[in-house]
Amino acid sequence: MSLTEAISGLWAYWLIIALMMVGLYIVIARDNLVKKVMGLNIFQAAAILFYVTMAKVAGGTAPIVQEGAEHGGGHGTAEVVYSNPLPHVLMLTAIVVGVATTALALALAVRIHGEYGTVEEDEAVAWDMEHG
Repeated sequence: MSLTEAISGLWAYWLIIALMMVGLYIVIARDNLVKKVMGLNIFQAAAILFYVTMAKVAGGTAPIVQEGAEHGGGHGTAEVVYSNPLPHVLMLTAIVVGVATTALALALAVRIHGEYGTVEEDEAVAWDMEHG
């Protein structure tokens, strides 16, 4: 296998790395609180994509055993390979937690805007130092 084949075969992981770096950069480099929340969401999407990509089984099928079918201890037969549903279920839970976290963060950003008149972190800190 050549280097080009190895890199092109792992395109999903390169996408995940790029998304993680973009999300991390937005969280670190931006002062706008709404942009920070968006950066966290991008980072979370990359983490979810990572787990779902790793859980993919080549040639695997949904773990639904047909009635009356022979299966070797729940691991499939030589003809059927089942995918593990656990990573997908965990990532579904992570999506729900991410939506709740985003809602809370945006609600806090609205409250900060109401109190300080801005969603820029440095301006809110400066206002707090003056009126502290």
